[in-house]
Amino acid sequence: MTSIAAARMDGWRRTLRDPALFATVVVLWALLALFILFPLAKLLARTFLDGGQITLGNLLAILRDGNHRQAFWNSLLLAALVGLCGTVLGFLYAFAAVRTNLSRAWITALDAASLLPLVSPPFTSAIAMIFSFGPRGLITYHLLGIKGFTVYGLHSTLFSETLTYFPIAYLTLKPILAAIDPNVEDMAFSLGGSRWRVFRTVTLPLTVPGLANAFLLLFAASLADFATPLILAGNSFPVLPTQAYLQITGLFDLKGGAVLSFVLLVPALVVYLLQRYWVSRRYYVTITGKVGAQTTIKSLAPWARAPLLSACLLLAGVILYFYVLLLYASVVVALGANHAWTLRHYQVIFTEGLKAIRDTLTIAGAGMPLGGLYGILLGYLVAKKIFPGRQAMEIVSMINYSLPGTIVGIAYLIAFNDPPIVLTGTALIIVACYVFRYSPTGIRATVALLQQIDPSIEEASQGLGAKSGTTFRRITLPLILPAFFAGLGVVFIRSMTAISATIFLVSINWTLITVRILENMTELSLGPAAAFSVLVVVIVFVVIAAISGLLRRFRTPGALEVTSILGG
Repeated sequence: MTSIAAARMDGWRRTLRDPALFATVVVLWALLALFILFPLAKLLARTFLDGGQITLGNLLAILRDGNHRQAFWNSLLLAALVGLCGTVLGFLYAFAAVRTNLSRAWITALDAASLLPLVSPPFTSAIAMIFSFGPRGLITYHLLGIKGFTVYGLHSTLFSETLTYFPIAYLTLKPILAAIDPNVEDMAFSLGGSRWRVFRTVTLPLTVPGLANAFLLLFAASLADFATPLILAGNSFPVLPTQAYLQITGLFDLKGGAVLSFVLLVPALVVYLLQRYWVSRRYYVTITGKVGAQTTIKSLAPWARAPLLSACLLLAGVILYFYVLLLYASVVVALGANHAWTLRHYQVIFTEGLKAIRDTLTIAGAGMPLGGLYGILLGYLVAKKIFPGRQAMEIVSMINYSLPGTIVGIAYLIAFNDPPIVLTGTALIIVACYVFRYSPTGIRATVALLQQIDPSIEEASQGLGAKSGTTFRRITLPLILPAFFAGLGVVFIRSMTAISATIFLVSINWTLITVRILENMTELSLGPAAAFSVLVVVIVFVVIAAISGLLRRFRTPGALEVTSILGG
């Protein structure tokens, strides 16, 4: 016990001797306490306190409600199905990209198709589903002549969310499959194993941690999504995030929304802990030393190549069809009723919706540098510095990232709606929500890049008398600029496309494009909704291209791409 206390005191003394390090740690802890710990504490207080007394009455009242219980189980069912289906699709997609010896052009095409759902609002596919299979859908009504077909329910919500989130599984599994040395499989073949046996006993077991991680990521993404169920699930399949949203916006019951968010917090926390457990089990994947010439990949039978590629191309074709359909819907008067060409929908969004466009770009533009700076500072501290509370700082910084957006949004609404800190109705609360929810991707990118930098470089600078601030500014920062730009890109993309958290934080003063899209959908103004969606995709692709250009300019060996960390 004495040695531990002495080590802690020594850590405090080293930190206090470095004023720049001490000041940075204090400022970061103050921000983490204000924008992460404080909102969660207020959420828990609103759930378990009544008149200053601790009570379970609020929670029990929610659990006794049959509709809320059904919504909870529906949420778990939908998330599990999305996790399963999306992981299978992501694995097949990644297997095709890595194991079929595709040309670079084909891989680029598959990557481009998978990128579309990640750089657009999460309910974009739900809009395309209504255009295709709604009461006057192009496929059901006009092509097949089916009348009275209902697109609402579990089946359509599952399809839409799977199509939206399977790229997360693809981006998670692709590097894992690529890291498996083909020589390992070749040795199994030399021992007489069939392709199916080698796949079942060698390739698949090596991807188990990645499969588990992909499933949990998709489970969490579905659990946090309220907009897609709000559009497609209908009253026949209520889910908990939608119930929490309606509890606050429809019934103005902030306490009820807080309790529902806490119920949603339990499975989200379990998923987060399981994900960290599986990610830590890196010994399942073998990256062997090169003892000889690299063998060609033989794990896929020649006859299986064509069906696998056909399935992947069909999936990519469905994605492209949905987005082409959105573009078409944005330039016709009324898809399914009047297909005359018009630019009226774009005129609407650039007049009536101009404020939402301006507000969104302003908030995203403000969040980009703040999120990038926060990400590299915190990533640098937890990866390179030793100070008291370092591990706790890393864990706390990941909390908002791991929680469903509905929980984060309601927690911010409760925390900053009343004195002593009133931020509701301002742009600051939305910017803070984005920075502290999505910057952990920049933190992870910074840590990954710093692990590749030889510590002797910084030690040499400090040996020459430079303080930690000078060393960071002149030595480390130029080396981790790729992580900084990657963090900028992710914060901007999520600022343009996210809705789960910020739907509770918008006001008459500040609104967002995604909120306007959802409003248009509920008002059946499908043309402007499609035009807004197309605009978001175009803006995001332009920004990604610009940031990718900067990444190439400042690239270092092992630098991360923006698209490689979009999936979480």
